[in-house]
Amino acid sequence: MSEPALVARRSETDADVIVVGAGPAGSTTAFYLAQSGLSVLLLEKTTFPREKVCGDGLTPRAVKELLAMGINVDAPGWIRNKGLRVVGGGLSFELDWPELSSFPDFGLVRTRKDFDVILADNAVSKGVTLLQGVNVTAPVIDERSGHVVGVKTASGDVYRSRLVIAADGNSTRISLAMGLHKREDRPIGVAVRTYYTSPRHTDDYLETWLELWDGERLLPGYGWVFGVGDGTSNVGLGLLNTSEAFKKIDYRDLLRRWTKNMPAEWGFVEENMVGPIRGAALPMAFNRQPHYTRGLVLVGDAGGMINPFNGEGIAYAMETGRIAADAVVTALAQPTPAARERVLRAYPRILKDAYGGYFTLGRAFVEAIGKPGVMNMLTRHALPHPRLMRFGLKLLGNLTDHGGDASDRIINALSKVAPSA
Repeated sequence: MSEPALVARRSETDADVIVVGAGPAGSTTAFYLAQSGLSVLLLEKTTFPREKVCGDGLTPRAVKELLAMGINVDAPGWIRNKGLRVVGGGLSFELDWPELSSFPDFGLVRTRKDFDVILADNAVSKGVTLLQGVNVTAPVIDERSGHVVGVKTASGDVYRSRLVIAADGNSTRISLAMGLHKREDRPIGVAVRTYYTSPRHTDDYLETWLELWDGERLLPGYGWVFGVGDGTSNVGLGLLNTSEAFKKIDYRDLLRRWTKNMPAEWGFVEENMVGPIRGAALPMAFNRQPHYTRGLVLVGDAGGMINPFNGEGIAYAMETGRIAADAVVTALAQPTPAARERVLRAYPRILKDAYGGYFTLGRAFVEAIGKPGVMNMLTRHALPHPRLMRFGLKLLGNLTDHGGDASDRIINALSKVAPSA
């Protein structure tokens, strides 16, 4: 490795670190980098406020990250929830979020149109320079070392830095330009959602429906109804590619058919729809690797860091942003390029130690529910047992304490012994 790529002085760069993408992963990474004293340039291809396809529901895992960054979740616009309401097999159970020392005991709802702006503004408050409407198309590569030393934009501008963070989501053009393609042995999901004006907009629980039928087929996935608190409900569904029906389904039509069977008083009808039905891919279980290579660090959806058990992405976007920032700050403080590179190359292992075994369990789970009859069996036989459902809430939500109760110890032990890949 030649040294020029990693010893660039600040006078030769626009920032110590460039972060591409100002979603939850990018803004969180930028926040922690700037808090540690590094100069940070955060580049966002769109302009705020902007829409993102999401359920808008935040579990206690995500709430923990918000609180750690000093976000005031008691301010107007944040809607608290007590837990999860699970509907299926003719039954409905309300499961409160578990009482844990590691996580808060409440969740939140906030639309991504607001949420992403709040996180970006929080990063700016720490000194981050945010540029909007900047479409990054390719990395700048140092010819001698092969390392990324900046980015190019669609308008022809070039920005230079000591390191680059790819936080540009599932499409992650900068990662693709570095030859980092999706792994075909990882699950991927599709989520579609819309908003309806509805009296259900202030529900105390996030509601999930475990039975999504396409004719006679029970599909691997779930539907949701999340009250936004502004007179509307976020209503959507997520499906996994582990079913043979995955490529043949019209997801928007399925959402319409599903909501058509809802009680009329809920208001989930075409004339109450606020905006179109939008869809997005859900990259899961580390579907793009390695998470560090030649001066490029991957965080959030760019690295496929969505939980395969439940499709949750925001919590892992913020967590991996924090973890990446810690690695970058430590690396850039090293006295030599070789020492910096050793720290950065340890970042993928840190992620695998934190999530790898758990994601492997999740991959096995989604493969299983993609098989005919398995989802139906789970729905029919698990729902009538509250203790089993509480265990499932902890497992699917990745909400446990180290050294906690018996269910915590079982989940943690399974995650530890499962191979990480």
